Amino acid sequence: MRSDTPKAHDLIYDIGMHKGEDTEFYLRKGFRVVAFEADPDLASHCRTRLRDFIDQGRLVIVEGAIVDREAADAGLKKTRFYKSDTVSVWGTVRSDWAERNMKFGTSSKSIEVDTVDFGEVIQKYGVPHYMKIDIEGLDLVCVKAMEQFSVPPDFISLESSKTRFADIQREIEVLEKLGYNAFQAVEQSAVPASQPPWPATEGEYVSQKFQEGSSGLFGSELGGEWKSKGAVLRQYRFIRLGYYLLGDSGVLNRWRFRGAERLRLVVSRLLRFFTKASIPGWYDTHARHRTANQLKGGSQRTSLEGTLSAVRR
Repeated sequence: MRSDTPKAHDLIYDIGMHKGEDTEFYLRKGFRVVAFEADPDLASHCRTRLRDFIDQGRLVIVEGAIVDREAADAGLKKTRFYKSDTVSVWGTVRSDWAERNMKFGTSSKSIEVDTVDFGEVIQKYGVPHYMKIDIEGLDLVCVKAMEQFSVPPDFISLESSKTRFADIQREIEVLEKLGYNAFQAVEQSAVPASQPPWPATEGEYVSQKFQEGSSGLFGSELGGEWKSKGAVLRQYRFIRLGYYLLGDSGVLNRWRFRGAERLRLVVSRLLRFFTKASIPGWYDTHARHRTANQLKGGSQRTSLEGTLSAVRR
């Protein structure tokens, strides 16, 4: 039986808040935020950085690692977390991801952190308007948790898989099962060059300089073309091919013969023609629920009124 937990249209979940880059953007736009962070040092940093918003009651920081349904049902109070010593955003509860990160020349240490039952948090604070997920290997756990609730977020974003097309396909299919029927694959290296649109269609207008690693714009402010399941999977086939050929361990990167660099450039340009983005790049998948369109007009009017009110002040 699904929970009837209500949705709060002024609420955003930042799952994997890191140093608070995205959380602060959402707060400045007028949203309330529930933010999740497993790394105790990063959580402490954010409590200091965003103390005013916490004092105002607009920000709640949930410290601990989100675990899968089986672990949550088992009532485990602690879980192992691999805290990266060199790339703070690569902290993970997955040992295989920690091993992968070591192959890229990073190091990590194993610590114990509190477990977080994600479903319980939703029941406590409500279903959000937008849910940003970036927790290194467990993004889909948060998406599948929404199967427990009768009302979904209007928008969800998660970091897409780079290593297996089958994983990307599974992510899209899980989202589709929950009622999401429009998608965008957003290349993240372009985020620092983006700016929120005016007038705002999500919350209030703010001028923003996005830091590298930020998730960037969301919801109705993305600005790109929303695509069907089939169309976004076709796009991801080219993206995946680019990563296979030119990614961290890309096949073409191992070429050392004369002229190899020129061939790599030709392949990169050809793939860019199809993806319209950097190669190999790294991507977030954004999903819009089929019911979100019903609120679009009212949401835009509210946002515009809020913007004009702020200008008058």
